[in-house]
Amino acid sequence: MATVACAALTLTCVTTAGQRPDVDERFVGPTLDPTRWVDHYLPHWSTPDRTQARYELGRRGLTLRIDPDQPAFSPEYDGELRVSNLQSGTRSGPVGSADGQHRFRDGLLVRTAQPTRPLWLLGPGTLEARIEPCEHRNALTALWLIGFEDTPDRSGELCVVELFGDRLAGASAAIGTGVHPFGDPTLADDHRMVPLALDLRAPLDYRAEWGAWGWRVSVDGSVVASGERAPAYPLQIMLNLYLLPGADGRVAMPSDAPLTARVEYLRYWAADA
Repeated sequence: MATVACAALTLTCVTTAGQRPDVDERFVGPTLDPTRWVDHYLPHWSTPDRTQARYELGRRGLTLRIDPDQPAFSPEYDGELRVSNLQSGTRSGPVGSADGQHRFRDGLLVRTAQPTRPLWLLGPGTLEARIEPCEHRNALTALWLIGFEDTPDRSGELCVVELFGDRLAGASAAIGTGVHPFGDPTLADDHRMVPLALDLRAPLDYRAEWGAWGWRVSVDGSVVASGERAPAYPLQIMLNLYLLPGADGRVAMPSDAPLTARVEYLRYWAADA
């Protein structure tokens, strides 16, 4: 067992050492497993040319990329933001409807209707990922678990980790983690930035455990955040690399080499029934 210093909190995490995971995703390729992954970001809110992920698979796992020629995800709804994302399901209503997953702002309308694909949805359990984030100051590397939203209220989010490029090292090192309710009336907003005495630029293990008892998140084996309420329905994985707009609404696109973030693996253990 290990401990890590964070703001006024030092706890120890119970691990699953020695237990074989139910799923051990290594992203070795040569192609993504179509029974688990869709390589488009919230494809219902935009068009395929704008939602297509840029990525590589190989010996070191998954590398998400933001390329110099990458178009904005949705200028209509999300400005100049760029993103490469893998997600483990899709669903939406018809074009022109407001029925779609992860309604991140008011006024969203479906632009590209999606089939109902509940691919790799997670029940209560443990998810662990080894992540090396992008260090660009306006980058965000993130792992979320979101409700599949087969009904509008099943839309809460358990944010396993958000790694902002300007908060990866030194006195400003911190992760975003916690719960967003979105349309779930049973949840309260419980998302926070957690300062950590770690160099977050390095590959580290990020783990979420959740169930009827609540949730907790650990970094390299030590709990850094917890709460009493977690989404109580199947959750879809969202693996994201964003390039965020600056204060002027523009993004600093890479001039030659792409921006990258790496995910070595995802491991999932289902909770005992």
